[in-house]
Amino acid sequence: MNAKLSAGMAAVAMMMCVTGAYPCKTARPISNVDMVREADVIVLVEAEKYALAPKNPDTWTGFEPDSKISFKVLEVIRGKIPADYLILPGILVQTDDFNDQPPPYSSVRSEGRKGNCFASSYRSGGQFLLILKKKSDGALSVNWYALAPVNEQLHSANDPWLLWVRKQASKSNSKPSDQN
Repeated sequence: MNAKLSAGMAAVAMMMCVTGAYPCKTARPISNVDMVREADVIVLVEAEKYALAPKNPDTWTGFEPDSKISFKVLEVIRGKIPADYLILPGILVQTDDFNDQPPPYSSVRSEGRKGNCFASSYRSGGQFLLILKKKSDGALSVNWYALAPVNEQLHSANDPWLLWVRKQASKSNSKPSDQN
């Protein structure tokens, strides 16, 4: 009985000392205009297949998946890429994850609002607009602007988000970087 009481008290003490786990937060407000302006590469892609399958597809934890997806590049809106495909970390899924906000989006799609700050799942065969930044090693990444719509799934070739980003990208290519 004393062991149960001690274990219970220890559990209560641990819960009182533990700092709470909070969802992702950003230091600055999310600005879709800034996001497009700061991007190095913006591409329309289709999620094709695994370039590197997950070690265990049933469990995934952490910041970035251990699997990598091959994306077919359908259109380069800004920047240069070395080939007609990209390989980026991600998980292939069979379900859609369209952003539930009206475009232009000011937040990541629902999968990215579950505590990780970034959406990492891509529907097989789905089209996505990727807003990428070069990392220090030169590799491209969507994980550069927390909680922002950097890799949104598109409904069609005339998706309002795609049209808005194209327009913003053309503005930021032709004006000084301090535009609003």
